[in-house]
Amino acid sequence: MHDIADLEGRGLPGVFVASTEFVDAADAQSAALGFDPARVFVPHPIQDRTDDEMAALADAAVDEIVRAITA
Repeated sequence: MHDIADLEGRGLPGVFVASTEFVDAADAQSAALGFDPARVFVPHPIQDRTDDEMAALADAAVDEIVRAITA
């Protein structure tokens, strides 16, 4: 979140991607920073996914990521 805030502060659009496990943490961090970044959440967990499964998650999220970063 700090990296996205830094990018936005420099005039560069940013979006962070995290798994759904981190929705509440992202909300808390956003409130603490007073910053509401573009964010996209993918299904959790991700650590044990195969390369093909990770590619499928990325494919499913890419349109939302592009929308978030260009909005």
